[in-house]
Amino acid sequence: MNLITGATGFVGSALARRLAEAGEPVRILRRATSRLDLLGDTSDAVEHAIGDVTDIESLERAMDGVDTVFHVAAIVAFGRRARPRLRRVNVEGTANVVNAALHTGVRRLVHTSSIAALGRSAGATILDESAVWTPSPLNSAYAISKHDAEREVQRSVAEGLDAVIVNPALIWGPGRSGEGTFDMAERLARGHLPLAPPGTTSVVDVEDVVSGLIAARDRGGRGERTILAAETLPWPTIVATLADALGVDTPRTAPGWLLSAGGVLGDAVGLVTRSEPPLTRETARTAQAEIGYDGSRAERELGIQYRPFAETARRIANHLSASDS
Repeated sequence: MNLITGATGFVGSALARRLAEAGEPVRILRRATSRLDLLGDTSDAVEHAIGDVTDIESLERAMDGVDTVFHVAAIVAFGRRARPRLRRVNVEGTANVVNAALHTGVRRLVHTSSIAALGRSAGATILDESAVWTPSPLNSAYAISKHDAEREVQRSVAEGLDAVIVNPALIWGPGRSGEGTFDMAERLARGHLPLAPPGTTSVVDVEDVVSGLIAARDRGGRGERTILAAETLPWPTIVATLADALGVDTPRTAPGWLLSAGGVLGDAVGLVTRSEPPLTRETARTAQAEIGYDGSRAERELGIQYRPFAETARRIANHLSASDS
């Protein structure tokens, strides 16, 4: 039996669908109020365990009879107001997951981390699995939470758990309206993305992340991490590729000073309105970073074959077109 946390989200739902289609038994941990739209028909093909990663008793109930746990649940958020939730879900929630896995005798745990957990520092250009975390203002609160979550996983390995870690790059693909990278594609399609960020990042298709998670379960080395990154691209190229697939004009590239100023303004607005603005100083710094990640280990050791981003962009465009028709 496979248990998936975060199965109602972008990556978790794609993983649940793939495993169910392959005929593998799947149980999902979800809150009673979770939306099931991304699961579609897969919702009827899996077992449902009601609970939350912040509730260790519900985790232990959900892990009863489970062979493998795919820990995918996490919060991606930026800004000061998000920090308590990032600690509670990403760090404390992961501690609960590994503790429950140790207590219930789970055979293997696959932890979905992030390239953000590798850290960023001035002068870094291309990072691989050997990267050593360095405290830096370039590390967002989200990055720190994912780094600390990995420490919980490594602690559990030292205590006897057979766990592996995957670090996806920025994940793209058809998703839920208004969320994640799919939100950027939607805004671009509607002409609501006037400027492209100026930095560089690494990208990966959600379906390749699913392949990486399953391959890590089957062939990953205990306690090891594996980066999942198909290409490292400048943000203007990412946006231009999406615009071409969507058949819309390519936005101009934002100057760094304008992005930084917008981040300061966003933080101020968030403080006054007690909300989480889409642009903060953290996201402005991230969007300007010139950094990439080497995903070749997954190709060599896990047999992953990455899709080019242009193919992912076409999948996103086709999904949006089908949604509008």
